[in-house]
Amino acid sequence: MIELKEVNIENFWEVISLDVLEEQKEFVASNAVSIAQAYVQKELKPQAVYYANQLVGFVMTCIDRDDHEYWIYRLMIDSQLQGKGYGKAALQLIIQSIQSDKTKHCIYLGVEPENNIAVKLYQSFGFEFTGQVCGHENIMCLKY
Repeated sequence: MIELKEVNIENFWEVISLDVLEEQKEFVASNAVSIAQAYVQKELKPQAVYYANQLVGFVMTCIDRDDHEYWIYRLMIDSQLQGKGYGKAALQLIIQSIQSDKTKHCIYLGVEPENNIAVKLYQSFGFEFTGQVCGHENIMCLKY
């Protein structure tokens, strides 16, 4: 069972030790950078992804301070644990958690268009490209 837990002193070093495959490093910021970003952007919520009490990944979400909408800023599964369904299960849990807030109706995320694995995952959940581009990322939205 997938769980999301707070990043804290007990799991911090293990969380920042997680890494993606070499060919994925251009697509996602390191967990250390993400946690530092959350320190200065208080709306960001970094969380560790666990499966059966084993750390498998990292996610960071927020209600964006500019557009006041839900965003999935980061989602990564450790390179040694990819392909086991943890990313899909984590994304499903994140979406369910966000959708419990009936005051919002869309979840946004940015994805590098070359990151085919991520694009296919997000599309399998109903995310669609909006036509917006932010930096090098194309914006996707899941309406609910």
